[in-house]
Amino acid sequence: MTNGASITPQTGGARRRFEGKSVLITGGAGGMGLAASRMFAAEGATVSVLDLNAEAGADLVAEMTAAGQDCFFQAVDLSKGANVSAAIDAVLAKRATIDVLFNHAGSIIVKPFHEMSEDEYDRLMDINVRSAFMVTQAVVRHMKDNGGGSIVITASIGSGKAFVYESLYCMTKSAVLMLSNCIAVEYREHGIRCNAVCPGFVKTAHGLREIDELDGLGQEWQDADLAATQVRICEPEEVAAAALFLASDEASFVNGAALYVDNGWFVKG
Repeated sequence: MTNGASITPQTGGARRRFEGKSVLITGGAGGMGLAASRMFAAEGATVSVLDLNAEAGADLVAEMTAAGQDCFFQAVDLSKGANVSAAIDAVLAKRATIDVLFNHAGSIIVKPFHEMSEDEYDRLMDINVRSAFMVTQAVVRHMKDNGGGSIVITASIGSGKAFVYESLYCMTKSAVLMLSNCIAVEYREHGIRCNAVCPGFVKTAHGLREIDELDGLGQEWQDADLAATQVRICEPEEVAAAALFLASDEASFVNGAALYVDNGWFVKG
């Protein structure tokens, strides 16, 4: 997937938009979440990461510590409500506050709709929707009593487009996009903004697995197919940069937005 020039946003530089800010990232030890963890830290944030992958989390802490950055990590399965409460308590015990939430954790199942099992339905709903609901609810409770904050939720181009073999995934991403919209409306008077990023295909383990599984079911998502949709595959840093913008004070009057990071695919039709 090499169509077009790939431009990776810088992860350092002069901007320090998150100096003194406490940023929580779910799913922040890999892929787009990892790119965001690095970029938030490079812009001055104290970063807290909740992720299922303990090994990747330990690597991230070691990397950031070596760079003189402040990273707290906790391995947690966010699909369980009790785990979410304990994890948020641990973050607040460490940081005292959460100023920004990037609610990114999620997964995908690529499978014909008629072959989906009830267990698969429950698993993906728990990972993508229940976790987003529980984490966002806990953070909103804190922000509401702490002067506000900014929330960014990872939705998908599949929040508004239907994809063959991804019916359940699209359902979950439609749900988290609506969650973002509702938080924006309900809590704006409390100083809480909530927006969503909606990526197309991204060059992460998640995105490449998705392409491979679609190919295995007879859909060909190779160079020519990407050229007709989003021109080239997206870099994880390009999605992270969009999330950082939405989370920053630069977007102080942006609330309830769905920012499509897909090179015009969604509007092309």
